[in-house]
Amino acid sequence: MGKNCFISGISGQDGAYLAKLLLEKGNKVIGGVRRTASGSLWRLDELGIKDDVEIVNFELAELTNIFRTIEKISIDELYNLASQSFVSSSFETPLMTTDITGVGALRILESIREINSDIKFYQASSSEMFGTTKTDQQNENTNFHPRSPYAVAKLLSHWATINYRESYGIFAVSGILFNHESPLRGEEFVTRKITLSLARIKYGHQEVLELGNIDVMRDWGFAGDYVKGIWQMMQEKTPDDYVLASGVNYSIREFVEKAGTHYGFNIVWEGAGIEEKGIDKVSNKVIVSINQKFYRPADVHNLLGDSTKAREKLGWKPTISFDELVAMMAEADMKRIEKYMKLL
Repeated sequence: MGKNCFISGISGQDGAYLAKLLLEKGNKVIGGVRRTASGSLWRLDELGIKDDVEIVNFELAELTNIFRTIEKISIDELYNLASQSFVSSSFETPLMTTDITGVGALRILESIREINSDIKFYQASSSEMFGTTKTDQQNENTNFHPRSPYAVAKLLSHWATINYRESYGIFAVSGILFNHESPLRGEEFVTRKITLSLARIKYGHQEVLELGNIDVMRDWGFAGDYVKGIWQMMQEKTPDDYVLASGVNYSIREFVEKAGTHYGFNIVWEGAGIEEKGIDKVSNKVIVSINQKFYRPADVHNLLGDSTKAREKLGWKPTISFDELVAMMAEADMKRIEKYMKLL
């Protein structure tokens, strides 16, 4: 028999992929969105599931709204994916980020404790919490050293989840997910910015892709793989926290080079620091430049996840490689630009 599954932040990349997975498993899916995001359900549309999901208003900043929603709807599993999730923006809006990303999860947990402590709860934690940790690879036992207001807020919600599990016996789990991307990623995130900008450059709708620090290393995987791990955590008999990661990392520079090949570019680099340029050897044009404004006040230079626990206990593993992920995103954005050009 299917369950009633509630996803906060269903309008986002992970929310859409998770909703599709839960529906495929015979569950009813209710999606919570901010009132201002109610018109941004294009990802559900793209996956062909928009009409299969019930949408309700869900405001992480408003305890009474959260409380009434959980009280009114019969929920078996609640997946909290909503947050102010853009790391760079968190430096400009630290208080709002802390309230939504950090305290928002606490509001949900307290509502569950008061209304129905049998509701299973998933918290979307983040590899950004590790920050400048000293270890080469990060797992569930690695010390945290957050380097942004976003990471600090995620750490608040992460420890609140653990506290409610240990203090009140709630089935509450955290998934510490390393970077996971897809064609449904928002344009403000660097991976999607890269593939979309290069597609625009190829078709003459943009001249240059501007980036910040291109030497930071990230452990990238496919979001569709990672939501399967999220679901698996919630099906376990005993709640626990898990790292999900590919175990391989690449620089933003390498992502740009790999994506470029799918558009017929052969990118080589000249110069150093903010003077560095990415030049397409085919056309001899500068198509990538470095802009100081895209540097963060404090950056995380190297993240590499160790998902041994998830692989051994959950049987989870990624199925899409880095090369396949980049190809998937490049192909999707090329089709989007070609479709746009036909409408001109």
